[in-house]
Amino acid sequence: MAEGEEVRAVALQCPHCGADVPPVGEQIVCQYCGSALVLVRRPGPGGQGDRPIVVNGMRLKPFSCRDDGGTGLEVFRMLTPVGWEFRGGVTWSLDNPGMPATVAFALWNPNGAEAFEVFPNINFVWNSNPLGMLLSPTGHKSFGMEMRAPMGAPQMLREIALPRYRGQMPGLQVIREEHLPDLPRQLGASAQAQTDGAKVRIQYDWGGHRLEEEVCGVVEVFTMPTTSLFGGGGPTVWLADFLFSFRAYAGRLDATADLFRQVGRSLKLNPHWRAAVEQITTQLCQGQIRHIRQIGQMGQQYAQTMSDIRESRLDDWYANQAVMDGIMEDVSQTIRGVDAYYDPYKEQEVELPGGYGHAWTNDLGEYIVTDNPNFNPNLESNLSWQEMPQQ
Repeated sequence: MAEGEEVRAVALQCPHCGADVPPVGEQIVCQYCGSALVLVRRPGPGGQGDRPIVVNGMRLKPFSCRDDGGTGLEVFRMLTPVGWEFRGGVTWSLDNPGMPATVAFALWNPNGAEAFEVFPNINFVWNSNPLGMLLSPTGHKSFGMEMRAPMGAPQMLREIALPRYRGQMPGLQVIREEHLPDLPRQLGASAQAQTDGAKVRIQYDWGGHRLEEEVCGVVEVFTMPTTSLFGGGGPTVWLADFLFSFRAYAGRLDATADLFRQVGRSLKLNPHWRAAVEQITTQLCQGQIRHIRQIGQMGQQYAQTMSDIRESRLDDWYANQAVMDGIMEDVSQTIRGVDAYYDPYKEQEVELPGGYGHAWTNDLGEYIVTDNPNFNPNLESNLSWQEMPQQ
């Protein structure tokens, strides 16, 4: 057996619960209690080989998602656990001019069951006018929007989100449902809409294990009243949006909430991309764009017209704006808050998971937080780590 394989076979102990932890990856989740752990490799006795140890904490790195198939702009940036994998991005559909671009992605731990997922928004239209209902019954599509009567967020999650995104999972069971009327406000939903929010906790079988997942979402309803010879009532456009979930092995979801919360809070949407999509949506609705290639051209033109907004100003906006700050507030009562630290590389204050007391950063933009005062990532590292003073 190779030396590296011998190291991987060594069982370490979780400092939180004492369970055996295999040293796989830089960011580890204890598969017994769900605690987030950081792997460190130290020289063995006599300088021979590596001696891995784990400490309670998180190691996060910056990630940027770009709209390569459309505008060419950055869509969002976020902090992701080191070693986790990402899949997804932006999908463009000209068949739906009212919502031509949707963002959906999954971020998951390849060495466990933990995952953070954002689902695509869904837009609907409904006409309570008797003739409108006759001509466009439930399930019919109009300009890419599905005909369906508006509903509250709990019903939307049960009847739309879960069947579409988790309906194929064996042993699916809803174990808890919670109405969250303040969630739309926390996530920045439109003030011109009637809104509602909710979350459901589910369990299902996957890969021989029982998983637990919390799915959250918002409903936004826009009504345009009109009258006609066939009776009152006009078209209602409504959205199932801000759909996201996080999962872990059954019974360990709450313990992993710290890690999910930091990932969710760190997601920042690029205002340039959002404005470009709004402009493209307007022109699509006016029938002026026919091909996705033209969308890319328009995105580039828009970026050029906004060249006065320099990258430094965009960095400031990212630092001060928190699109997802409220996204994890209602995840679990066991979640800790955040602590502020000074990042000497960025020369600005950053918020990291609270309660750890010690934080480090390097010139790659990675962060490590830990409650171990003796931890020093510079030992046996080719990166330059600096400890961050707590503000």
